[in-house]
Amino acid sequence: MITLDFYQVDSFTNKLFQGNPAGVIFSSELSDSHMQKIALENNLSETAFIISKDNQFFIKWFSPLMEIDLCGHATLAAAHIYFTEINTKANHIDFDSKSGLLKVYKEDNFLYLNFPTDNIKKINIDQPLIEMIGKKPTEAYKGRDDLMCIFDDELCIESIKPNLNVLKTYPVRGLIVSAKSSDYDFISRCFFPITGVDEDPVTGSAHTSLTPYWSNRLNKDTLFAKQVSARGGEIKCKLDGDRVILGGQAITYMKGSIVI
Repeated sequence: MITLDFYQVDSFTNKLFQGNPAGVIFSSELSDSHMQKIALENNLSETAFIISKDNQFFIKWFSPLMEIDLCGHATLAAAHIYFTEINTKANHIDFDSKSGLLKVYKEDNFLYLNFPTDNIKKINIDQPLIEMIGKKPTEAYKGRDDLMCIFDDELCIESIKPNLNVLKTYPVRGLIVSAKSSDYDFISRCFFPITGVDEDPVTGSAHTSLTPYWSNRLNKDTLFAKQVSARGGEIKCKLDGDRVILGGQAITYMKGSIVI
């Protein structure tokens, strides 16, 4: 029997019950099978597992149904727990991962993720895509993991109801929809039914696709974005060469123990 410290953090917000909740566990004792079972039991969009060895950290992310290659909000949550619970004097941490080295640093009340930029490629907008989304986008792209569809009207973003069963048949993790905004540089929503998360509240990894697109379109390197899910969350975005800097806040909701 092992007992593990478990934390739940709301990421990309400074208010409880907003942003995107993530589980965080620092442990070197778990198999991938146990990680997957814990993530399913938690039923959060992602749980981050951090394995520490020789003062180095390796991070893995699991949704309720599968391991994820890159997750922003759970990385933010893991860094928040490291800074507030494990090493309160630290202001930066490096995570090794399946997506390479991920750096997180703390500045004032914000945490900043340094992630690799996605390489998005324009694709044709065909009738099946339109029918799956329920609306016709003006542009469509395929990135590392997801489809990204751009719309001209920001009001339609909140009303989009994609056919999730059809989306599951696409060879992608999920769907990002986005538009230019009057209050922000851009807004978005993200749908990942294949992972067990029909709509993700705030998706850091999606902004590795969104940031280079909107940076190029708006001709600015620094952007302020909002994911307009029911919980909602705000993200500071900066394009830095082949990296994207994503800034957000986080707040601890729960501390507890898991007994296995």
